Amino acid sequence: MDIDTLLRLFSPQSLTVLALCTLYGTLVGAMPGLTATMAVALLVPFTYFMDPLVAISAIVATTTTAIFAGDIPGALLRIPGTPASAAYVEDAFQLSSAGKSRSTLLVSLLAAAIGGIVGVVLLALIAPQLARVAIGFSSYEVFWLATLGLSCAVMTSNASVIKSFASLFIGLFIACIGIDVAVGHPRFTFGWYELFDGVSFIPAIIGLFALSEIMRAASTGKHQPPPIEIRETLPQACRQAMTTLSRYRRNVARSSIAGTLIGALPGAGADIAAWICYAVSKRFSRHPERYGKGHIEGIVDGGSANNAAIGGAWTPALVFGIPGDSVTAIAIGILLLNGMSPGPRIFTDNPEIVHTLYGAFAMANVLMIPVGIAVIALSSRIVRIPRRVLMPIVLLFSLVGAYAITNSVVAVWIVLALGILGYAMEASGFPLAPAILGIVLGGIVEENFMTSMIKSQGSLLAFFERPWAAALGALTLLVWTFLLCRALYEGYKRQRALSLNAPKREPR
Repeated sequence: MDIDTLLRLFSPQSLTVLALCTLYGTLVGAMPGLTATMAVALLVPFTYFMDPLVAISAIVATTTTAIFAGDIPGALLRIPGTPASAAYVEDAFQLSSAGKSRSTLLVSLLAAAIGGIVGVVLLALIAPQLARVAIGFSSYEVFWLATLGLSCAVMTSNASVIKSFASLFIGLFIACIGIDVAVGHPRFTFGWYELFDGVSFIPAIIGLFALSEIMRAASTGKHQPPPIEIRETLPQACRQAMTTLSRYRRNVARSSIAGTLIGALPGAGADIAAWICYAVSKRFSRHPERYGKGHIEGIVDGGSANNAAIGGAWTPALVFGIPGDSVTAIAIGILLLNGMSPGPRIFTDNPEIVHTLYGAFAMANVLMIPVGIAVIALSSRIVRIPRRVLMPIVLLFSLVGAYAITNSVVAVWIVLALGILGYAMEASGFPLAPAILGIVLGGIVEENFMTSMIKSQGSLLAFFERPWAAALGALTLLVWTFLLCRALYEGYKRQRALSLNAPKREPR
């Protein structure tokens, strides 16, 4: 990094923008229904009046902090701010219910900061090499990667395999709403043009998690659970968080590296990275039975992978102009508007962009720590608000956030419909997380499957002909075999329990 780039990065204007965007991203991400993509989209008009390098710094700071802040409503209200946060929302909420909301959120904050810094270091060291692997991914590899993410959602669920798969297929069915990717014909839209683009995952998350939680609180009436207590001071929570991260430092390193590599794959992003790293964490944990019941280890892995994947997503965006997620797509648009074209020559033609990006990532993750601590200290007071007052406020923010996504009343109806569905599913013992991931990844799975089938003229063997596709396909099939064996074992235990509890007939 040359002196000019350093001076520009540490200029008063750049530091002010970084600090303001860090605070802005944290506040937006902490609000139910508002996401990192929306925060960046709202920021775009202001970037027209900024220097291109400052504009990129603003996007990086907003994205980095908004992804972490999505954990705050998940821990305090059981409403994940992002699809990635849904991977460990149950653990975070259970820990908060036990009076550990501050230490839980601080673990998430510090893990995210470490993961983000590891991600940018890896991005700086091996960006071209990662991009060569990423550009080699065709529709076959992306299909298997998304399918593996869906399988991990079932594998990490604490419900039975049958109910977890049922929840996943509900999500996949909702993802089928819209225009058929193969023939261009509308499906399950009931004549509503607003549904031609499908069901946005933000109204889906709001409905399945937020509205169903509000309905559950209303249905319990006088018997609703007591408000979450805060049993730790901020210094105690900081010490506990540092102890936790020291204990699980291998998890942080593993998930940070894996999250960066997964994030570098086009279309993967933080969502798939968090779910896969959470599943790997559960698989290699000494206490896998605690996951989903308030175990901090899964939060360490998921939080590290979240922000590490952000740095990885910039790899194909910088080197080949291929957006790794929706945020990098917006960033590419800003670069193009300023006459800068991402591509293989960007490292020689515009090295200041690359160096500014590295520096902005590192500074944003460092600034995120004090800002995050302040927001955690303030947001923890939310739990002291009576639920009869808090829930209507959450409902208002949720409906406004859903409407803001599409500027259509249909989004509000989607929230209401999926809220009723989520309430019914939880009342019947069906987990919500697989359904959410089915909605998020369903379109990716279908599009890449149909593209692959058209290219191979209907041959399924083509899905295993390429080396990376064969490896990912074999791993996915191995996960399916494991799930099938677990389902059979669950059925055997259920039948054995029924036979043992059945009344014995007395001999005549």
